[in-house]
Amino acid sequence: MGQSLTQSPAHSLASVALTGDLARPVRLTVPDLLAWPQHRARVSFECATSGVQHHRFEGPLLHDVLHDAGPGFDPARRKDRLRFLIAVAGADGHHALLTWAEIDPDFGHAPVLLAVGIDDTPLDRAGPQLVLPQDRCGARHISGINAIRVDGRYPSWT
Repeated sequence: MGQSLTQSPAHSLASVALTGDLARPVRLTVPDLLAWPQHRARVSFECATSGVQHHRFEGPLLHDVLHDAGPGFDPARRKDRLRFLIAVAGADGHHALLTWAEIDPDFGHAPVLLAVGIDDTPLDRAGPQLVLPQDRCGARHISGINAIRVDGRYPSWT
């Protein structure tokens, strides 16, 4: 599976902070993310301003990395994972919001990547990118991710 999450040296590499309802919040660099199994995705973004763009991304699944950080699911509550949201922020100010159900293998199982490389170019200094291959126009594609927050503060209404 993944590595044990530990604090990474800052150096000159970009890093992403995993925070929120996690047992093991951490700051990770692209080299840290290489410890997880790597997945590849060919993605075509249909952009209104620049036409169709084709890219090859590589990186671990967002689910694997966040699951290793210990999200605060309540095992006594059936389907507790469904109330968790994931907010992703990039250094350029772009944001995206996902639900845990989208990435969970028991539910949507979307192959969302924390890309560590694009078109055979490593992203060590630029930071990881959020890649949702299933999104047609790449609206939730985030470059230079600097923060991911897992939030389970949404109570059940039953």
